Amino acid sequence: MGTNGIFIRGVGKVKMMIEIEPTPEQVHKWINHIIPERDLFFIEEKDLKTFAENLNEVLVIPREEFFNHTSYNQVQLVNSYIYWNISRNAKYILVAPPNWITNLTDLKRNELLGIQVKMRRGLIFPSSLFASRNAITKEYTVLDKEEEYVVIQNDMWKKLPYTMKEHAIKEYALLWENWSCYEVPEKTPIHIKRYANKFSIEAGSNCLSATLFAITQNEWMVSEWVHPETFLHGLKQANYSLTDDQISNGDVVAWVDTDGVIQHASYHIGNQLYFNKNGQTFFNPWKVIHWDQLNTEWNQYKVRVYRLNYN
Repeated sequence: MGTNGIFIRGVGKVKMMIEIEPTPEQVHKWINHIIPERDLFFIEEKDLKTFAENLNEVLVIPREEFFNHTSYNQVQLVNSYIYWNISRNAKYILVAPPNWITNLTDLKRNELLGIQVKMRRGLIFPSSLFASRNAITKEYTVLDKEEEYVVIQNDMWKKLPYTMKEHAIKEYALLWENWSCYEVPEKTPIHIKRYANKFSIEAGSNCLSATLFAITQNEWMVSEWVHPETFLHGLKQANYSLTDDQISNGDVVAWVDTDGVIQHASYHIGNQLYFNKNGQTFFNPWKVIHWDQLNTEWNQYKVRVYRLNYN
């Protein structure tokens, strides 16, 4: 029996835990893709007056218009700037070319970067992630609650030594998710073996697309960003339906909130091991993980089990 009263078939010897790592080629892609070509700055309405004389070369976009704008809803922008984490107090977004911030006075630049920390936007690294702080110009560092941060911008990122960027982005990736997982079981379907315990070079793939890929073998789906209703339609098309039986090999396990909306899903390979992806960033690898870890992370939600109907 698993935790929360969930029964699981096929319990036997579990594979050993291992550590994985992105390839140098994957890290190179991360370095090039994580920083957008244009800088985004999230500000409050009162900040417009502070920077009024510097706004001729930027777009000033109201919050609602920005988050409904096709150009600014690309998955990599969403992930890089962590849209879901941004303060509700951010009423305007400045879209600027890379050289704009370099032309601000030191005082204004420091104030603007401090506002970014306050607004909780992404691309802000603790300075401890950098192997050598001497190569980081102080004009891009901000002190907040006794912690020093580096506010990453396009121009300054490009000027950093490659080895420093390589070290920093790997350390940053580990803030998103550890690299521990289980060995891939021998009886794992071949199409899943190609992705299990590996990283992506593209943003977008999430838990729902990984699970649909596992049950359909449609490889193109593994890179999609799938939402809950689309996922349910995919399960139906693949002839999966709800079951009250104990979890078995090949089942899909989903965690749903009080409104019945799926928050996470994973594919049961067998022996309490699951093919899983924790998020839509390229820092979240496709991993083989154990039921105990899944259930600990998602136990605030209700478990639903879907099974292939062979009739």
